[in-house]
Amino acid sequence: MEEKRQHLCLTQNKFLHHWCCTLLISFLAILPSTLSFNYGKALSKSLLYFESQRSGRLPYNQRVTWRHHSGLSDGLEQGVDLVGGYYDAGDNVKFGLPMAFTITMLSWGVIEYGDEIAGAGEYTHALEAIKWGTDYFIKAHTHPNILWAQVGDGDSDHYCWQRPEDMTTSRQAYKIDERNPRFGRSRRDGSGNGLFEFGDKYRGKYDESVRVVKGYYPSVSGFKDELLWEALWLYKATDKEDYLRYALQNANEFGGITWSMNEFSWDVKFAGLQVIASMLLVEEKHRKMESKLVLEQYRSKAEHYLCSCLNKNNTSNVNRTLGGLLYVRQWNNMQYVSNAAFLLTVYSDHLRVSNQRLRCDRGKMGPEEVLAFAKSQVDCILGAYPMATIYLVGYGASYPQRMHHRGGSIDSYRVNEGFIGCTQGYDDWFHRKEPNPNVIIRAVVGGPDQMDEFSDDRKNFMQTEACTYSTTSLVGVLSKLHGLEED
Repeated sequence: MEEKRQHLCLTQNKFLHHWCCTLLISFLAILPSTLSFNYGKALSKSLLYFESQRSGRLPYNQRVTWRHHSGLSDGLEQGVDLVGGYYDAGDNVKFGLPMAFTITMLSWGVIEYGDEIAGAGEYTHALEAIKWGTDYFIKAHTHPNILWAQVGDGDSDHYCWQRPEDMTTSRQAYKIDERNPRFGRSRRDGSGNGLFEFGDKYRGKYDESVRVVKGYYPSVSGFKDELLWEALWLYKATDKEDYLRYALQNANEFGGITWSMNEFSWDVKFAGLQVIASMLLVEEKHRKMESKLVLEQYRSKAEHYLCSCLNKNNTSNVNRTLGGLLYVRQWNNMQYVSNAAFLLTVYSDHLRVSNQRLRCDRGKMGPEEVLAFAKSQVDCILGAYPMATIYLVGYGASYPQRMHHRGGSIDSYRVNEGFIGCTQGYDDWFHRKEPNPNVIIRAVVGGPDQMDEFSDDRKNFMQTEACTYSTTSLVGVLSKLHGLEED
């Protein structure tokens, strides 16, 4: 009975604490001058995170100096050169699907906010980060009907806690071909259309072909959103009507105008492609009746997603924590926050330029309101939050010190060139209470739970691990907000 009473008191105290914090945040929202963030500072080193995640032979101008060469034999067993690319998170596997999304979103940010990125002095770094990924995918596309989708095995990798420079785990490479179908993928170098044709002709879920990825990056949405996503990007890149026609003709069958979404991620791309398609309506050539109707249906689905983030749908809105942060799911929730902030920011610009308002069930919203909410989510990442934790590593003072990251948590190769074995990393480094010796600058960690609770613990991978596809969208949003500061 006493145990029950103590539990009840603890629950009540927690509720009161969160209620008070929520009231405080609401009050501060009335006084915007009391909380201010330096978006330029947050952006200034944002591309350093991608240098921390580099695989391969590092270039002479590598700024993250605690990293060293790694994965130099990737693809050797299969007779191909797969050196390069990015590790997806705190482990040492190169997963193709989330890596492709990372590069696409970083590229989209540069397309939309290149001037602002250049104004912050980060344009060259952004292009270098994109090139590091695209160079890898060019290598991985060794034949018109072959794409190497993964290097390394998640199971053996997760058994070890090693710096990438010391890897002793499997570097088996896995491909998709005619017998092992794939998702579509887009590239701007002209070979992207070859991959598109391959993906369209040999359709299938890639995790049914590359089965080792099932426990890590299985696809829930399937391949149809990927094909629409690729067709629209190829249309934007080439202006060839065939790609737009593909996106229009397959819009219904592939779910582009039938799926109403509440998330946008490396896997579920419907909301992103719906936003891209809907913005085409401002161009005169797309106002022809045969394409206008379908594009308007795309816009309706895009608006559903945006309105769900803004809590303006009558039903089916994105959940929020007590502190006001968008909340989709427990594992690495910040990816959904940063991706939502990006789409909201891009669409707010679209509304402003086209002199439109976002149409939601609970009323229309202007571009300023849409951008203000996107900004509020970025502010949460930067510390405007009940517990005052900063979820962008290396910004401010109260960011997580014990990221779930192999390379970050072990003395760097430059400090200690001695080999650190598979289990030695767990014994000597993983279980340490001390902060990580290497700061993964500008990484966005997984973030708090639905009750705004966050534990800065290396073992707490759901909250303290950062992923490339969580940080990539933030680059564009920070560039936009920094540009507004400069005006």
